[in-house]
Amino acid sequence: MTDYANLFRLDGKHAVVVGAGSGIGREAALALAAQGARVTAADRDLPAASQTAALGTELTAYELDVLDEQAVFQAARDLGDVDILIFTAATNVRKRLLDYTGGEFDRVVALNLRASFDLVRAFGAPMAARGRGSIVGFSSIRATTVEPGQSVYAATKAGLVQLLRTAAAELGPNGVRVNAIAPGVVETPLTAQIKADPSWYDAYAQKSALRRWATPDELAGAVVYLASDASTFVTGSVLHVDGGWTAIDGRFDPPN
Repeated sequence: MTDYANLFRLDGKHAVVVGAGSGIGREAALALAAQGARVTAADRDLPAASQTAALGTELTAYELDVLDEQAVFQAARDLGDVDILIFTAATNVRKRLLDYTGGEFDRVVALNLRASFDLVRAFGAPMAARGRGSIVGFSSIRATTVEPGQSVYAATKAGLVQLLRTAAAELGPNGVRVNAIAPGVVETPLTAQIKADPSWYDAYAQKSALRRWATPDELAGAVVYLASDASTFVTGSVLHVDGGWTAIDGRFDPPN
């Protein structure tokens, strides 16, 4: 009989959260630890990761630059048995497509897509060998809904969804689940440029059904769900946590 009282507990599990130094990654690390997981808070910024680790119990900081392929595979070896991999690191260059440079394209693709590819390979292989594991990558509503200035970011987030779906298909027979979370607008360092512009900030707030932005902690529940036994038959899925943004089309409210 299923123990529903402990459905979301992660006792005895080892979780690695990449991008845990701030924003969604930090909240994900804290939430997983609160459910009993032993959490490695990995980030390129070791002091930031250490700050995250100091906020809870069973958290350890680890310096990791995901742009370094060798470092990613070394991390998978260093950290031993990993049951849960969460990765949130991303970058964006907000610029119209015709104004983009090749260097900017390469920079966004390298972090948003290539690094994800390396993380899935490095940590997915030992998970498959052990016959268990959960991998969760952060996509975006921009994987399906775009706006001017988001071309390369949107392309990488759409590509990430298909990368993770393929990983779900290939690793599923070995007991490894792979899913994506697609946030809407969240108050993180990545969206600081928008938040600093009141008109832009308010326009985004009005686009969702809830008429507001999310805070990073509001993504943590989705992370815990996909990491835990509450989602044992969920793989190859995209969980939108967007306040209803992608459910809405149009701006007109009909009269009563």
